[in-house]
Amino acid sequence: MHSDQLKISILQTDIVWENKEENLRMLRGKLEALRGETDIAMLPEMFSTGFSMQSHSLGEPVTGKTITTLQSWAIEYNIAITGSYIAEENSKYYNRAFFFTPEGASYYYDKRHLFRMGDEYNSFSSGNKRLLIPYHGWNICLLICYDLRFPIWSRNVNNEYDLLIYVANWPASRRHVWDTLLRARALENMSYVCGVNRVGTDGNGLHYDGGSVLYSAKGERLITTPDNTECTTSAIIDLPSLLQFRNKFPVWKDADSFLLT
Repeated sequence: MHSDQLKISILQTDIVWENKEENLRMLRGKLEALRGETDIAMLPEMFSTGFSMQSHSLGEPVTGKTITTLQSWAIEYNIAITGSYIAEENSKYYNRAFFFTPEGASYYYDKRHLFRMGDEYNSFSSGNKRLLIPYHGWNICLLICYDLRFPIWSRNVNNEYDLLIYVANWPASRRHVWDTLLRARALENMSYVCGVNRVGTDGNGLHYDGGSVLYSAKGERLITTPDNTECTTSAIIDLPSLLQFRNKFPVWKDADSFLLT
């Protein structure tokens, strides 16, 4: 299936601290409201727990309730669903992003850049492989929060993706960085860029004011969400216009090459 346009919806939510059951319950109502109304529903980082370091008690395998529930909802509501959760695999723990399609496909990405200042590297293992998702004729790159600060990891080599998504728990105290780097990533990668952040206060006392946003490849703000407010906001992105812009202004042909180690 190929679609020139995708309707994407940002779910800017508060998160009940370390309460998977309650966060899933609240999410179901939000997804029910989007049935038939959007193509992709985007959730914040660690949508089911908040940014907790209790990986040993909260981690689940991909066969656990959190993931199997989301997979079934993607099919039931005919919506692709993306976000991240605390994953357990082979006695290791990961901040793992997911992308589930209504057709039953599942994709995963383990956060590469663990947030040192939040001690994330002592509770989680780092991923080492970037994910590119083919979906309805689009290519989507899915990254997590602190990855935003590392432009080489986010680099769009030869236009290999059309939409770059960052799911995040990005505190209000560093909001200026969030706003600045998301727009920069759109401009330098000539791609749609979407940042999905939470609101509220977590169990560590950190405050989040949202700032979830969608930028065009020209750095135009296509979605604006109100600060400190739970909301669902949607916009339509268009692939032919993106390809036309890349052909007209082919900056990517002069890009430097990098080898990641």
